[in-house]
Amino acid sequence: MRAMRIRQAPGPDRLYLGTAMAPPPGPGQIRVRLRAASLNFRDNLVATGVFPAADGLIPLSDGAGEVIEAGAGVTGFKPGDHVVSVFHTAWLDGQIERGQLTRSPGGGADGFACDFATRPATDFTLAPQSLTLREAATLPCAGVTAWRALVVDGAVKPGARVLVQGTGGVSLFALQFAKAAGATVIATTSSGEKAARLKALGADHVINYRDEPQWGQAVLDITGGFGVDHIMEVGGPNTLAQSLLAARTGAHIAIIGAVAGFETDAMPFALVQAKRLRLQGVTVGSRKDQLDMIRAIDAIKLKPVIDRGFALPDLAAALRHLASGQGFGKICIDI
Repeated sequence: MRAMRIRQAPGPDRLYLGTAMAPPPGPGQIRVRLRAASLNFRDNLVATGVFPAADGLIPLSDGAGEVIEAGAGVTGFKPGDHVVSVFHTAWLDGQIERGQLTRSPGGGADGFACDFATRPATDFTLAPQSLTLREAATLPCAGVTAWRALVVDGAVKPGARVLVQGTGGVSLFALQFAKAAGATVIATTSSGEKAARLKALGADHVINYRDEPQWGQAVLDITGGFGVDHIMEVGGPNTLAQSLLAARTGAHIAIIGAVAGFETDAMPFALVQAKRLRLQGVTVGSRKDQLDMIRAIDAIKLKPVIDRGFALPDLAAALRHLASGQGFGKICIDI
């Protein structure tokens, strides 16, 4: 079968199209014909060597496809079922220790930039019945992260005010989950065109942070000086100060990523204390979180926002498009 792999060597040509084996499933395993994958910020860090990976690693954490064979003892899956991968394969439910989260696909273990995969059945869940396999492939990292941050950790309620940053997958999923919960959503972007698309998706207010670099104050102005109850902090150290300013007293801030860079490391602790803020790190979520999210997606008929798709051999071009920041929503790989 075909498989994209990462060459651990300097230079731009780290990705190459190779081959791999996907043997018949053993006890407790299923064999899946992959039909789609999707890209996340982490995938680019792995592909460019920022995150170390084994030589020859198959990248991409998120995949969806069809079960073609189930091994002995497997229940809940049968040939023909549509399935989607799980990001943290060791985190089924409940509490998990950080040291147990090191073997996620596309990082510590082979991912889904390939035609077939034979894995333990618990490495997958059934895909939402209401989504195509391409749409389902967007869920394991970005969808579950937004669900965990906003619904599980944040317990978002009707009438809450939610701030989302930018137009990446996590932020757009959070916008959709927040609106489904009855929340008011404020979004930030640097593009007038993207602002219009955010409003079409349901955002109640959009702030262009290039026009208003002190966008935390703009959030306070919109909310009558109160601030927001939940913040999806995907920018990292370079946006956190504005998020703290925008937060309501007692607000929940989900610390998710650092897509805006790591250059600033100052933490305004006085503001955190004065506002009694709850800063909570998010590293995707459990298999149970994914199952709960999938039930919700089928119930509310949520449709993931997809920017565009690329063929499997064009993975390098897809990653360059991701890094450009020009997309709106998830970038998919068609397999």
